Amino acid sequence: MAASGKPRLVWFDANRVFAAIGVVLIHSTTDFSGQPFAGVDPSERLVPVLLRSLGEFSGSEMFFLFSLFLMAMRVDRKLPSYSSAIGMQAKRLLIPFVFWVVFYAFFRLIKADAFNYAPYMWDQITDVKNWAGYFLLGKVQYHMHFLPTLFALFLFYPFMRGATRYPLLGLSLVITLGIMNNTQAFVWGLDLDPALRDYLIRALKILGYVGYGLAAFALYGIWKDGVPRGESRLLRRGGFYFAILAYVATIPFFAYAVQNGAWGVREGWDFYGHFLMPICVFLVFMGGQFLDWSPVWSKLAKFSFGVYLVHPAVIDLIDIALFKTGLSGHMSPTVLVLCRFALALPGAFLVSLGLSKVGALAWTIGLGPTPWDARKAKGAGA
Repeated sequence: MAASGKPRLVWFDANRVFAAIGVVLIHSTTDFSGQPFAGVDPSERLVPVLLRSLGEFSGSEMFFLFSLFLMAMRVDRKLPSYSSAIGMQAKRLLIPFVFWVVFYAFFRLIKADAFNYAPYMWDQITDVKNWAGYFLLGKVQYHMHFLPTLFALFLFYPFMRGATRYPLLGLSLVITLGIMNNTQAFVWGLDLDPALRDYLIRALKILGYVGYGLAAFALYGIWKDGVPRGESRLLRRGGFYFAILAYVATIPFFAYAVQNGAWGVREGWDFYGHFLMPICVFLVFMGGQFLDWSPVWSKLAKFSFGVYLVHPAVIDLIDIALFKTGLSGHMSPTVLVLCRFALALPGAFLVSLGLSKVGALAWTIGLGPTPWDARKAKGAGA
């Protein structure tokens, strides 16, 4: 339930489902090596790149935003001590994170074996230094950065709470992103040890992403105070306009990918278009809070965290099947992308559903107590 007698935030749940769809679409639109189909004519990669651009209406940054919005709600309702709030988040985020780090470290060997680069992957796994990056930065898989970064952001929540009282502070996201972008570019230009550079880049990212926390707490403050039905429509219209504007700003980035078959560097307004998009889309959904949302959104939303965690494994299995059967060799990039997305999206939801039904594993996607907590509760009730 929402705070202060408000009905369940079905609009918020719909946003979470939308984010899950966007992330799966983003990661379905590349070739097997994660590139925009470098070996084909530009016209053949137009649709895959276009689909990726649409997926980025809601990417991983949206998961940061709505996770921080929920944090704002929790601390406003219960006012826990700092240690208890952080302890709870450590249990919710870092324990599943450890499980998925170990899982993906070895699961990647399946694809590596299928695509004939298993020795390279074994060299990574047997290097102790890489495990530090796996656990501290989430480098074990391209999406695993989310959990340690989100936990680090939660450490700043006492500072973020000011934005609930003074929503204008949410606009500082533009400043924090700008400073992050400028300083990261400087660090990339330095002749540093790659491992040290990775940690510096992540530290700067966390400091920059604190702006998402300020924005999320500000949005929560606005929602908590109440947005009248008429004003919510204005909010939704503004969200649509700025989302379209943000999308237009990213066109040069995607045009470069179409022309060159490689991902460029986000800089200037295409950088801001990408990183401010979550705010615009969130405003669309928040402005639609009085719409007649189906309860199905809430049922699906509880699996959004699971979809985020498992979808790379599902995509890898699809890629292996397409490659081993030779089907991928007869597919255009567009057909490959559409096939992968059509299978990966329901597949990720089904895997999450399956995990939720297994009591010993539901906790890995945030849908149940850890085995030791379950045993403790059972012992207390005995």
